[in-house]
Amino acid sequence: MLLTTTSTLEGKKIERYIGVVTGEAILGTNFFKDIFAGITDIIGGRSATYEKELRKAKDIAMREMQEEALSLGANAVIGIDLDYEEISPGQGTMLMVSVSGTAIVIAD
Repeated sequence: MLLTTTSTLEGKKIERYIGVVTGEAILGTNFFKDIFAGITDIIGGRSATYEKELRKAKDIAMREMQEEALSLGANAVIGIDLDYEEISPGQGTMLMVSVSGTAIVIAD
């Protein structure tokens, strides 16, 4: 399945627009990860822990969106938009990734 953030596919003919498809993933981090991420914030640098969790959430959300598109008969998704949010419901932090795009059928 072709997945792209662009609204067209160069050299491909769109036969049918199916509609909007989405995927979401919310992953919780634990207390210790939060502490180490906080230390990284203080001393500077990248937080490999959060980066790994964000990548994992993005992969889950993309897979959900792709599965929805396939179930509707699509063979591509265009106009993909990724949104990242941090949710802090009291204790701990949750990372949310939502993805949406337009499911389409392209000619072979």
